[in-house]
Amino acid sequence: MKQKFELNEVWWLTNGTLIDPYKNIETTGTLVIEDGILNEIKSVEDSINIPSDVQVIDCSGKILSPGFIDIHAHFREPGREDKETLETGANAAMAGGFTKVCVMPNTQPPIDSPESVRFIKEKAEKLPIDIYPIGAITKGQKGKELAEIGEMVNAGAVAISDDGYPVTNGLVMRYALEYGKMFNIPVINHAEDPDLRQNGAMNESFLSTQLGMVGNPDIAESVMVYRDLSLAEYTKSKIHIPHVSTAKSVELIKQFKAKGVQVTAEVTPHHIGLTENKIMGFDTNAKVAPPLRVNQDRESLINALQTGIIDCIATDHAPHTSEEKENDFYNCPPGMIGLESAFAMSHTVMKKAGSSTEDVIKWLTSGPAKIMGWELSAFDLGQPINIAIINPNTNWIFRLEDIHSRSKNSPMLGMEFIGKVEKTIVGKFGLGDL
Repeated sequence: MKQKFELNEVWWLTNGTLIDPYKNIETTGTLVIEDGILNEIKSVEDSINIPSDVQVIDCSGKILSPGFIDIHAHFREPGREDKETLETGANAAMAGGFTKVCVMPNTQPPIDSPESVRFIKEKAEKLPIDIYPIGAITKGQKGKELAEIGEMVNAGAVAISDDGYPVTNGLVMRYALEYGKMFNIPVINHAEDPDLRQNGAMNESFLSTQLGMVGNPDIAESVMVYRDLSLAEYTKSKIHIPHVSTAKSVELIKQFKAKGVQVTAEVTPHHIGLTENKIMGFDTNAKVAPPLRVNQDRESLINALQTGIIDCIATDHAPHTSEEKENDFYNCPPGMIGLESAFAMSHTVMKKAGSSTEDVIKWLTSGPAKIMGWELSAFDLGQPINIAIINPNTNWIFRLEDIHSRSKNSPMLGMEFIGKVEKTIVGKFGLGDL
């Protein structure tokens, strides 16, 4: 397990490849950090003579990237701290290179009021990473009455979503989009028609028939995507489509983007890296919503990332206890953790598909920042350091000791990856192996 460390006094991070995805700049140099503040960036020539009284991290062959951004994660606090807390979620994020995380509102009680937004903001102030609450669209996530959207935004909510509970009422969704337009925030709707989904536990396919499982058809997603895109077009509002999983949805997003509709979309590492075949052993950790699909869908998602139809990668980090996941496949909750393995899974898959390490970094930094409307920069002198140190070429196996989340529900355990986040540093706080 990666260890926490503090950057007191002066540290030199020598001879790393600095990648700034916000300005499309790549250079080689040394970062000089004093008490967590970036004081100087030295060229390779200026880094030869290192003072004897400084701490040194040799970054030769490594990439220094801005900390990643996850716009879709579940930290379960308040209400289900047995699964995850803001603190353990922050540790899991840092282990994966993430330093900014947007947390979904499906807590107990939900984040559906300015008071609950302030609760998250205040508790997160003590943590090393930045945590941004997403407020619920409707009161209690019941899909009937809009929550206090303006008050939540004023309290610090950065988007609105009922997350795993699709807003099925078209009029309520229209109002949500109009409020989102008013406050210039993304509106995120879980793209799934519950009546088509029914109690489908996996993708509806030949395999689901073979396994004797009730399936969740791909049109359950694409039908809702079409409705939401049509409403966004009608209201001239922003819509963000979460965890896209099907080729049908990709085609719809492509069509509406071509018409000028303000649509953005995300894909998860597990939907580009796994297929429904992962369920053949009835591994409940592979049960997720939306479900893992067929390889044709997976390849469509990869192509959509590469062509800009899908804008970013988000984890949908969803911790559950081992007791819950030990239930049978129908009765266990859907979801898997993903923060610690997100970069490695995405990098392994996308490199094989012909993308570069720089592309993967962009999908985890400037891509999500643009969706949220955040103007960010990297390597600013006089500012707290905020970086992920990446070894892009190392081969490694994802093991239980790599998990910092309170829950361990990952189907990626035992998988071999190429590329690893070795350390994450935010101000004076670091996580990694020294």
